[in-house]
Amino acid sequence: MDIQPQRKGLVLGVYEKEKEEESLILTTAGENFDNAVSGKLRDQLSRSGPALKKGKSRIFYGLHEDFSSIVVVGLGKKSIGVNQQEIWNEAKENIRAAVSVGCRQMQDMEIAQVEVDPCGDAQAAAEGAVLGLFEYDELKKKKKKAVTTHLHGSEHKAWEKGVLYAEGQNLARHLMEAPANYITPTKFAEIFEQKLASMDSSVKVFTRSKPWIEEQQMGAFLSVAKGSEEPPIFLEIHYSGSSDASQPPLVFVGKGVTFDSGGISLKPSSGMDAMRADMGGAATICSAIMIAAKLKLPINIIGLAPLCENMPSGGANKPGDVVKAKNGKTIQVDNTDAEGRLILADALCYAHSFNPRAIVNAATLTGAMDVALGSAAAGVFTNSSWLWTHLQEASVITGDRVWRMPLFEHYSKQVTESALADLNNIGKYRSGGACTAAAFLKEFVTAPHWAHLDIAGVMSNKDEVPYLRKGMSGRPTRTLIEFATRLSEDNQTV
Repeated sequence: MDIQPQRKGLVLGVYEKEKEEESLILTTAGENFDNAVSGKLRDQLSRSGPALKKGKSRIFYGLHEDFSSIVVVGLGKKSIGVNQQEIWNEAKENIRAAVSVGCRQMQDMEIAQVEVDPCGDAQAAAEGAVLGLFEYDELKKKKKKAVTTHLHGSEHKAWEKGVLYAEGQNLARHLMEAPANYITPTKFAEIFEQKLASMDSSVKVFTRSKPWIEEQQMGAFLSVAKGSEEPPIFLEIHYSGSSDASQPPLVFVGKGVTFDSGGISLKPSSGMDAMRADMGGAATICSAIMIAAKLKLPINIIGLAPLCENMPSGGANKPGDVVKAKNGKTIQVDNTDAEGRLILADALCYAHSFNPRAIVNAATLTGAMDVALGSAAAGVFTNSSWLWTHLQEASVITGDRVWRMPLFEHYSKQVTESALADLNNIGKYRSGGACTAAAFLKEFVTAPHWAHLDIAGVMSNKDEVPYLRKGMSGRPTRTLIEFATRLSEDNQTV
């Protein structure tokens, strides 16, 4: 019996003309391919319709014996770079979007092997390919065709880096998208234990159980966890990448509420299923550390993820209860749905014990952040312009943007005036909810370089990011990886 050779596809890029009189502008890989087929690609493109605009595509068949299908994608103008208005590298974003379109079309044609034009930036092309093909369908019988993408060119190091960046974000997407009965605090920790077990001795994972949490006097964290039958876990990941073991670490802290019902302050039922992704902060920071380790970044990083559910059982926090955090401050819990700041308070206190170079926490913290910025950018509240500069520069590269928000004393006053305790877990007024939440966290920070990323607005994707399918986004994992990369290259003593 004859075995049919597996069909292969090729995704190639084409630029928009800068001037009317210009001829068709192919990428280097496109030019090489066109030469190999004696100009047939250029001829077919010219005959098949108007010039391809950014993000549009066209499919050709029978041009080359090695490839059953060729998808040509529009990359926009070749001359573009960093767009100062949009605060991102537009060329990289165009490549990610275009390559994702081409790869998805190959998937729709059920072509399992696809080679991808680096389009002048192999890392961005790899990110577009790997991110664009991801879909959480593992619990469905009918699944999309598995597609393996390869570089059509020689920029292998940059391509592999892009694959790793995208795989990190896809892991966060997987964790956030999976049902809460599949990703419990225990299961979340087990996944990272398994994934990091095969790595070298530079990575260590500590899964802290309830007795340890009690020993640490993390009363705020425990007060949230006690409403659920699922036991809390405090996940701690250490990556020692620096040749200097005594180098102060970058500490990532992530909110890990694997399901948030709101507790006694119960959320409306509509859309509550999305609260399976309320551990997005933990998912992104843990995934970022895993990729930093795979990239062997010369930096020490510690990841801290308090993991629990927020449920309304008979043992749950009640509005008006007072709990005590690790640093001894008492907190009046007037809204049990403002639970993320409670578990982060204890984790931030613990983060200081590592003499950190910087602390960065990520959390799907407030609906107010979504109202303020939508899905355009993660809000950043920070006491350090040095830290902010690195975060923003990283986000320009990744296209997964951040935007600086205020940490005014104006907001601190609204959480430090409490009838029963040192602090209240909600602001005195309804306005500025993301800002008062950040002000609350600041009460547990003494480190001079701290940033809080409120990622509630970027938690999911509808159609805003063209190279992500609809669903949980895994943002801003790539920005955290790029930030750690930039920090590893910055020898400035802070």
